[in-house]
Amino acid sequence: MQFGLLSIFQNYRDQEDDTQVMRNELELAQLSDALGYDSYWATEHHFFGYSMCPDNLQWLAQVAGCTDRIKLGTGAVIVPWNDPYRIAAKMALLDQQSGGRALLGFGRGLSRKEYEGFAIPMDEARPRFDQGTQLVLDALNKGYFEADTEYFTRPRTDLRPRPTRGFQDRVFSIGVSPESASQAAVIGAQLMVLAQQPWEVFREVALKPYQEKWASLRDTPAPPPFAGQLVFCDKDSVKAKELGGQYVREYFSTVVDHYEIGGSHFKDTKGYEYYGNAAEAITAMGLDKMADMYASVNLYGTPEEVAEQLHAQKEILDCDHDVLVMPKYGSMTQDEAKSSMSLIANEVIPKFR
Repeated sequence: MQFGLLSIFQNYRDQEDDTQVMRNELELAQLSDALGYDSYWATEHHFFGYSMCPDNLQWLAQVAGCTDRIKLGTGAVIVPWNDPYRIAAKMALLDQQSGGRALLGFGRGLSRKEYEGFAIPMDEARPRFDQGTQLVLDALNKGYFEADTEYFTRPRTDLRPRPTRGFQDRVFSIGVSPESASQAAVIGAQLMVLAQQPWEVFREVALKPYQEKWASLRDTPAPPPFAGQLVFCDKDSVKAKELGGQYVREYFSTVVDHYEIGGSHFKDTKGYEYYGNAAEAITAMGLDKMADMYASVNLYGTPEEVAEQLHAQKEILDCDHDVLVMPKYGSMTQDEAKSSMSLIANEVIPKFR
């Protein structure tokens, strides 16, 4: 099992100064390298304190300069909001800057508010994603970029600098819906997911379609999923459960606001029909029960309790899934995040090596 760390750059309810948030996240990035995490990842989000990293490739270039060994990934670059050539060129540059440590994670984007900020119709998200990801990978693996698709046209141009090597074995893609999971298999990406539904549901709705699509295209077994989870660890079980539950529910409240969870617009947006059905289920369940379910699938407890939860996830998913730790969210303090990260690194990760 691999263990990564994902920064989400949250200014919870805009209660902090943005400068302090960014300084804190850089400190956590450096700490992840020192503690021995396998990889460090950065989100891409725009316009709101919900998550503040409008250019994760630029951020990762800074992290590359102040770390030594940790792999550096986009978690994720949102393809419909970016020009595919620019993604490929900046990723190749990051790969050179980091000495070959770059990892490429793709996402499609779920926030209507962010799509509106870019003046890009969400109805175009699926074709822009499918076409854009293939163009990016072709460029990184071939060393040149060219495009002649419905949304992207560009004459052949060299990609300079070229990456240190191809990206066939270091590409990832977020997939929650069956369609997105299957598309991850099409482009040869390791499936990424952020914990938001019972693992049994994820296994049936996304993981199995991914594995089946992969098997239909290749002779090799599908790689294990990379499961991102909110994590809070403390040696005091009562404190860990009390604060962990509080912070997860605080974060969930921002998810509801940012993504308009339960909104009827998903049902009428091409390519997001799965989320439309999910929104109806959430409305029927009620947000309080949804928050409880959301808390139950993320990780908080003592090191022993967190390890037990990870073993339970392995049993459900029937594989040694990789884990992406989300260390700071809601009103959690910087010291709490650092302590939690350290406990995971020192007392949980060794159990899975």
